[in-house]
Amino acid sequence: MRQQFSAFILTYLLAFLTLPFFASPACGPVSAQSPPYDVFPDAKPPYYRVRYEASKEPGELVFGVNYTIWIPPTANKVRGIIVHQHGCGEGSCKSGLSGAYDLHWQALAEKHHCALMAPSYEQPAKADCQLWCDPRNGSSDAFHQALRDLGESSNHPELADVPWALWGHSGGGHWAGGMVLLHPEKVAAAWLRSGVPLFESNPERPAIQPHDLPEAALSVPIMCNPGTKEGVTIKEGRFARVWPANELFFGHVRARRGLIGVAVDPLTSHECGNQRYLAIRWLDRCLQLRLPKELGGSLREIDPSQGWLASTPGFVAKSPEDFEGPIHQSTWLPGEGFAKLWMQYVKDTNVEDLTPPPAPDNPRIQNDRLLWSAKADLESGIGKFLIYRGENLVAEIKSSSPNRYGREIFQNLLYSDTPTLPLNRMEFQIPEAESGELHEYRIVSVNTVGLRSEPSVTAERD
Repeated sequence: MRQQFSAFILTYLLAFLTLPFFASPACGPVSAQSPPYDVFPDAKPPYYRVRYEASKEPGELVFGVNYTIWIPPTANKVRGIIVHQHGCGEGSCKSGLSGAYDLHWQALAEKHHCALMAPSYEQPAKADCQLWCDPRNGSSDAFHQALRDLGESSNHPELADVPWALWGHSGGGHWAGGMVLLHPEKVAAAWLRSGVPLFESNPERPAIQPHDLPEAALSVPIMCNPGTKEGVTIKEGRFARVWPANELFFGHVRARRGLIGVAVDPLTSHECGNQRYLAIRWLDRCLQLRLPKELGGSLREIDPSQGWLASTPGFVAKSPEDFEGPIHQSTWLPGEGFAKLWMQYVKDTNVEDLTPPPAPDNPRIQNDRLLWSAKADLESGIGKFLIYRGENLVAEIKSSSPNRYGREIFQNLLYSDTPTLPLNRMEFQIPEAESGELHEYRIVSVNTVGLRSEPSVTAERD
């Protein structure tokens, strides 16, 4: 291992670890897991899962890890992988168990014929997060192994070779940024929510090892996304160090003309809030610009002169011709269209969406339950469903509890921007008094800004 640990720390960690390292590709429940990592959704196609036990070998990952991937049924060949990486601590690590099941992130993946992957590191309480969020400590190697194993079990061997779009929260941002610096030729783009790697040693945090900035990483679009209460406007508190770290990271990359920007969340501290409504749009734009035109090709370069610029941190973006500040301190944004969304987000997070969601499909009645499936609106996700009997609205199907971290959303959200468990189901219990009668039921999707889809076709009784 690159970091040296005292005998006390090593003994403490090994007390939590299990038996020797092995790979176990699976499409269902995986054995040998302990709370809180033993409760997760099934992984039946188009979901696939692999789990690795913790290792005691030097340089390998000292925590167990669970990788779940969703592959769009419409993708004959996968063009890339979108990685949704949770942060540090048991709660955040557990949230990774549901990340691949997020309908909103799946909409982004399906549009670009990408897989959606969510790791879940089995970090014990109070253990050092750097043992996985620094990818040099074994998590990069485990990630690559997972892509090979998942490629084999899913019959998509191209998973081992396609590019990555990385999203990370907190320690996950540290991991995602670290992967950019280690493997810049593989990363199409990276969104770093409330966490970045370091380029210089910090005496206050000696366990965090600095990275180098290779020339190739300057071509990777990166967005830093701190909350305003993480040291931008609120200078004290638990997370006040986040912005200074982001500022140093940004300054180091931008000084060398890297394609990096900052989008300060105006409402939050360390929680993810409404960031997904900009993050997904940003990754959408970056994937349009960067994915190879042909499978197996290299990532495409972005012309920096086509970007818009803003002060850092700031609220107004302008074309390169109109921007008057120093370029080496400016936030870089991928074009005018995205710059307008960015200005809306940094003001109040109300990112504009003018398009309705797709209509639900496959409505059916089974044993007096109305069932259906639905794809999320890429811009705004799914807020809820409306159930109509004939022309009459008879029910709203939404999350049973409010979203503590942002807009109301059907799957609800955990702290690290993943669906709550158990997953909310698309179903409606038909009242007993009507169960034997023939009624025309239809479903309407409503996105998180209130736009409605067309009604589904009439449900048929199985």
